[in-house]
Amino acid sequence: MKAKPVTLTRADLVQAVYENVGLPQKQALGVVEKLFDVIKSANADGDDVKISSFGNFEVRKKNARAGRNPKTGEPAKISARRVVSFKASNILKDKVNRG
Repeated sequence: MKAKPVTLTRADLVQAVYENVGLPQKQALGVVEKLFDVIKSANADGDDVKISSFGNFEVRKKNARAGRNPKTGEPAKISARRVVSFKASNILKDKVNRG
C-alpha cells in the first residue's frame, strides 16, 4: 500500500522559515508572501524566474487550437493564452531520485 502523499502548504513554509531562520512568525509570513509576490509579478510580466539549484518558472505562449467539450463531445475553440510551467533543475531531480 502506498503512503498518503504529503502536501506542503504556505503555512508549512512559514513554519519552516520561523524554525530554521529564527524570524518571528509575522516576519516569516512576510518573507514567504514577498517571495511568492516576486515570482507572480515576474511571471505576470512575461518574465521567467530561475531559482538556482531548484528550477525555473517559465512563461510559455500557447496558440489557439481546436478542442472538444469532454462532457458533450462538441467541438470547441481553445483560445490562445500564456501558461506558467515549472522545470526542475538537475540538482533537484537528482535529490528527488536519490530519495
